[in-house]
Amino acid sequence: MAGTKALLMLENFIDGKFLPCSSYIDSYDPSTGEVYCRVPNSGKDEIEAAVKAAREAFPGWSSRSPQERSRVLNQVADLLEQSLEEFAQAESKDQGKTLALARTMDIPRSVQNFRFFASSILHHTSECTQMDHLGCMHYTVRTPVGVAGLISPWNLPLYLLTWKIAPAMAAGNTVVAKPSELTSVTAWMLCTLLDKAGVPPGVVNIVFGTGPRVGEALVSHPEVPLISFTGSQPTAERITQLSAPHCKKLSLELGGKNPAIIFEDANLDECIPATVRSSFANQGEICLCTSRIFVQKSIYTEFLQRFVEATRKWKVGIPSDPLASMGALISKAHLEKVRSYVKRALAEGAQIWCGEGVDKLNLPTRNQAGYFMLPTVITDIKDESCCMTEEIFGPVTCVVPFDSEEEVIERANNVKYGLAATVWSSNVGRVHRVAKKLQSGLVWTNCWLIRELNLPFGGMKSSGIGREGAKDSYDFFTEIKTITVKH
Repeated sequence: MAGTKALLMLENFIDGKFLPCSSYIDSYDPSTGEVYCRVPNSGKDEIEAAVKAAREAFPGWSSRSPQERSRVLNQVADLLEQSLEEFAQAESKDQGKTLALARTMDIPRSVQNFRFFASSILHHTSECTQMDHLGCMHYTVRTPVGVAGLISPWNLPLYLLTWKIAPAMAAGNTVVAKPSELTSVTAWMLCTLLDKAGVPPGVVNIVFGTGPRVGEALVSHPEVPLISFTGSQPTAERITQLSAPHCKKLSLELGGKNPAIIFEDANLDECIPATVRSSFANQGEICLCTSRIFVQKSIYTEFLQRFVEATRKWKVGIPSDPLASMGALISKAHLEKVRSYVKRALAEGAQIWCGEGVDKLNLPTRNQAGYFMLPTVITDIKDESCCMTEEIFGPVTCVVPFDSEEEVIERANNVKYGLAATVWSSNVGRVHRVAKKLQSGLVWTNCWLIRELNLPFGGMKSSGIGREGAKDSYDFFTEIKTITVKH
């Protein structure tokens, strides 16, 4: 293969050392469609070595005080922040997202994840109750669980990997992590900072490779008592099956089919740009993206016209283009999957207002084979259509009208997912009423993706099990014990 010498070669990070692998997988630059990196095709042996290293490091790390662990996490954050530009460039190239998004969201949030859990670990308290009539005092203690198995996805690679590593480490666990084989570069780069930050060997181990080889070996390992996974529902089903014989603790953050509900009293000047962003940010490859837009009939025509106009201005370009709002999708297979939904919508009689098959995509010559797609708006589609019920995870959104509040709540809830929703209205009573009735773990009203990391994050129904956040992550990454003392 031409240019093989220039390929970036990644290595596993086990027990504080980079180790080569006997076989590798090609990793592609989504903006060109060319192989630019080789990722270890690890398996059971590498997981065995990583779990052994994590188990050996556990007694020392777990016995450190929260203050000492906090200091180490803050040092990781500082080093990551000092290398922000280098990490942003790598994330953008590896994932296809715009460099601007990697600079302003992915890497700053990864830094914040370490800082946030470095702080929150210092502020947990335990419970204590008295039973004076029996001469007893009861209190609780929380202890780290052991080796945490962490599996992160390709859409927000470092952002979601650190959202798991930071709380696991803060609580005193050691880690074996598997990033997506499609986006492994920033995880590998993170390993180069750990020793300098004072993370002891074996506390964080990162093993690269595919789900069937590495993921399955990690999930079914008897000495990994808890698994935190962000990704697709079919993979979560497999994780649940493999974990069942070992009664593992599971945190599963899965997909969404997120509705935006736009009432006739919505402020469209704010709503339209925010809904374009919530539909197409990161190429629509965020589990929180909007993919069903319900608009009250009286403003449907105006909303649709203005929304399509705004969507057409959402520029698709090479990730390094400072004017690009959207980069490339993750892979050729994923691009074809997303396009197939548009074809199916057309076959069902839907109308495509802009994007795929309607507008022309202008790209430089060297990016013609990249995995780019225009943001696409679909109307005249039934609620039962696959485009309205299945997670597309790309730059495709459906706009449909509704009459009443009761009707739209029922329709919004009529999917198997329940991760996030947005409600647009200037009526405060309605906002509270609708938010309460929506089957969603998160509801944003008159905004999108404003996050408070202290509060629970996660979904209902098929969108997952468990929550993540200050208290929830601490609860997940620790075991609670009640102690009774008779005096």
